[in-house]
This record gives sequence, C-alpha cells and structure tokens, in this order.
Amino acid sequence: MPKIVDHEERRNQIAEATWRVILNQGMKGATVRNIAQEAGLSLGALRHYFSTQDELLAFAMKLVRDRATDRVQQIAMGELSPKEKILNILLELVPVDDQKMVEMEVWFAFTFYTRHQPDVFDAQHDGIYSAMHKLIEYLDQHHMLRKDLDKELETEKLYALVDGIAIHALLEPQRVNKERIVAVLTHYLNSICVAARSL
Repeated sequence: MPKIVDHEERRNQIAEATWRVILNQGMKGATVRNIAQEAGLSLGALRHYFSTQDELLAFAMKLVRDRATDRVQQIAMGELSPKEKILNILLELVPVDDQKMVEMEVWFAFTFYTRHQPDVFDAQHDGIYSAMHKLIEYLDQHHMLRKDLDKELETEKLYALVDGIAIHALLEPQRVNKERIVAVLTHYLNSICVAARSL
C-alpha cells in the first residue's frame, strides 16, 4: 500500500530545512539544491512543492510569522490577567528559548535579504507595529494605562524595545538572557501603567 504523504506537513518540513540552511550557511547558501539536500529530497521532489526559490523562501518566512501568531492567539484567549497576558505575548516575539532564537535569527537574515525585494516577501510589514498598537490600546481599554501618556509615542517605544531587545538577545545571548528580557519588559509595562496595576 503506497504511503500517504501529508503535503502541508511536507511543505512545513521543507520550510524548517530552509531555516537550518539559513542558520548554517546564511542567505547566500539558501539555494534550492542546498535546501533539498537538507530536507532529504531530490530537486525534482522539492520542486513538486515549490516551483521557485522565491516561493520557497516566502513560504518559509510566512511559517515563522504564522507560528508566532498562533502562539500569541493562544495566549490572548487564555485566562491570564491583562498585564500578564501582554507580558506573555511580548515574550513570544523575542528569543527567550531555542525555538524562538532560531525563528528570530532566520527572520532578521531574511528581512535584510529582502529589504529591496518586497515582491518576494515584505518582511518590513510584519505586523509587529500594529500588534504593539493593539497592546497599548488593550491596556487603555482596561483602564491600566497612565492618563498622561501619548499612546502613539508609547506604541513606537514598545516597538523599538521589542526589536532592540530581540537583536541584543541574538548578539549577546549570555548577557541578554530570558531573565533579563522578562525584567526589562516588566519594568517597561510597570512604567506605563497606573501604580496599583503593576506586575
């Protein structure tokens, strides 16, 4: 009896192989041939799933975003308090464990690679800025945000903080570890919330 292949699972496996190639060889090494070899497939078999390199790379990066989005949605639907919910969502967007470290390193490599190729994958519009805006609004709707704050400015600050701490964690993981990241994000959240609502 022929083996039934789950095509979506196979596409995800190829995308994960793409991540490993990018981590080990950089974007220049992310050729269809190298990715096929890493995935344990022939070139012909890989092209059955992705007809071009750009299509494969775009799918691989979409998978990074989709997985992070799924994790965030799980937290958003949970029973945590508003502040704990926001802290946990922010921790899904920065490299606090091995899996997120891989995703973040691949994401930044791809972002720089495609910054002049928005037709391949517009990583600059990754939805993080709008997510930060929603988090600030969420705090305000729950009457937790200090009244003297400029929400647009706080959105920009939080966006910069998340991106900056992600880069620092990639470059200096021993110094900017999970404990440091949690401390920084908690301090920021406490600084914009009314005193009685601190974490």
